Amino acid sequence: MIKAVIFDLDGTLLDRDKSVKKFIYSQHKRLESALGHIDQSHYTQRFLELDNHGYVWKDKVYQQLIEEFDITGMAKEKLLEDYLTHFAAQCIPFPHLVPMLKELKAHNILLGMITNGYTDFQSGNIEALGIEQYFDAILISEKEGLRKPDKRIFEKALERLGVQADQAIFVGDHPANDVEASANAGMTSVWKRNLQWETADAHFIIDGLDEIPGLVQKLEKQAELGIKRSN
Repeated sequence: MIKAVIFDLDGTLLDRDKSVKKFIYSQHKRLESALGHIDQSHYTQRFLELDNHGYVWKDKVYQQLIEEFDITGMAKEKLLEDYLTHFAAQCIPFPHLVPMLKELKAHNILLGMITNGYTDFQSGNIEALGIEQYFDAILISEKEGLRKPDKRIFEKALERLGVQADQAIFVGDHPANDVEASANAGMTSVWKRNLQWETADAHFIIDGLDEIPGLVQKLEKQAELGIKRSN
């Protein structure tokens, strides 16, 4: 019986690619005095390349941008401060986010979230999406002292929700940090397809958040019929 659904944040609930592009545009416009000599589209493209889908922290990204574009009017610390201050305002959710969460809650499904990142920054993004109230447990790596794919952070989430691993689904976009790691923790792994990777060894694959309530119902029916999950 499925009692809980646990989510990744970036690339799963938060459309990070669109959010970053929106932020970069706003930053380029906001800091025109220091960045105005750089073509906006070129600045955006290079930022995205250096950022590597969020796996490179922004102090390194901005240091490289300063060197490549000869930015003299602003230090990397100021650019990073601008990122930390203004990114949340540009957060864009994936379609169907809130209706999906409401539907799961209406069926008494516990909701959790595990995200790697800095506590204040990720908390601000979650708040900006307006979804914190739907979650029964939110684990952010900096605060927990553990990062995905460490099995222990998944076990912590299960403990806080009060459910067993085989009673929980984990939904994420990263084949290793989300899919493989949650399966190793004994959970049903769901890959939310991300074009950055060709495939993932998940129990289930979805394209949109609106598919999740139906998947939960499917697994409930299989449990009633005694059908075991395929591995």
